[in-house]
Amino acid sequence: MLFEMFSFVIEIVAGIFAGFLLLRFWMQALRIRPPSSLGQAIFQITDWLVKPIRRLVPGFLGLDWASLIAAFLVSVLSFMLESLFSGQFNVALILLLSVVRLLQWIIYGLMALLVFEAILSFVNPYAPLAPVIRALNQPLLAPLRRLIPPVGNIDFSPLVALIVLQLLSRLLISLVPRLYMYVV
Repeated sequence: MLFEMFSFVIEIVAGIFAGFLLLRFWMQALRIRPPSSLGQAIFQITDWLVKPIRRLVPGFLGLDWASLIAAFLVSVLSFMLESLFSGQFNVALILLLSVVRLLQWIIYGLMALLVFEAILSFVNPYAPLAPVIRALNQPLLAPLRRLIPPVGNIDFSPLVALIVLQLLSRLLISLVPRLYMYVV
């Protein structure tokens, strides 16, 4: 019982912090400038980890690799803490599960952005954050919007994107046991 609670807290804290790191990566990859208060908060929360990594791994190809590496390191650290607490420590398994968790965080983050955009479109489409959320979702929704035209002025591309992301998440989870056999 104590291990489950500890594991839950570690996953929540790591997931939220990694979410900020992945949002930082995605915003910089798309060259999106969020409202100053949001951008400031994200950078203040993540700078302590990203800046030292950036000294070792500078950005290239227009991407902030330090933020992505930092998110991966958060995943590794969370699994290491859980492994040390449970008494089962397997480095190869920790690395494998860390990659899977990072990919899950990316998928969940994209899903959250889609849901947030849908909510904003109904509640307040002119909110200061709405253009930023739309811009963050654009690379995911643009190809779908070319394939799926609006029906009665209703855009179904976010729904299709959510379904595709959910399928990717399930595929990823189904691959874990197969990959586990190769690691152990």
